[in-house]
Amino acid sequence: MAGGIKESFDGDDLDENHEINVTPFIDVMLVLLIIFMVAAPLATVDVNVDLPASTATAAPRPDKPLFVTVKDDLSIAIGEDTVGRPALGAALDQTTGGDKQQRVFLRADRAVDYGALMDVMNLLRAAGYLKIALVGLETVPAGGEVAPAGAAASGPAQ
Repeated sequence: MAGGIKESFDGDDLDENHEINVTPFIDVMLVLLIIFMVAAPLATVDVNVDLPASTATAAPRPDKPLFVTVKDDLSIAIGEDTVGRPALGAALDQTTGGDKQQRVFLRADRAVDYGALMDVMNLLRAAGYLKIALVGLETVPAGGEVAPAGAAASGPAQ
């Protein structure tokens, strides 16, 4: 029992209570759990794009990847922010802090033709970003082996 009332009160002769009340701790943990459950889906990039599939082995994903997306209407987005083609280099410099060695993950909608994708790759190369990785969905290869999870990536653009 956490506390009790004595029948006879003898001045300052109260017993000390050494029990820990864990109810506030449990309340705080439940509130934190709810906060993280709500915040986790908001931390993902939310640009809808229909990616083509690839059977290449997946490369490990960095902690904070830099996604450049070519949408089906040929507009370009860095993360979730849409940028114009002339401002792509400046926007990338601002996002990366001028680090031209950072890998850029380029993804494009399935409806984007190869020429438009190459134009964006040329814009990236002209801006000085040579480490470009292509992102696609994973599929099961013809042999039936499942590739590990992650995004398929290519080497540096030449």
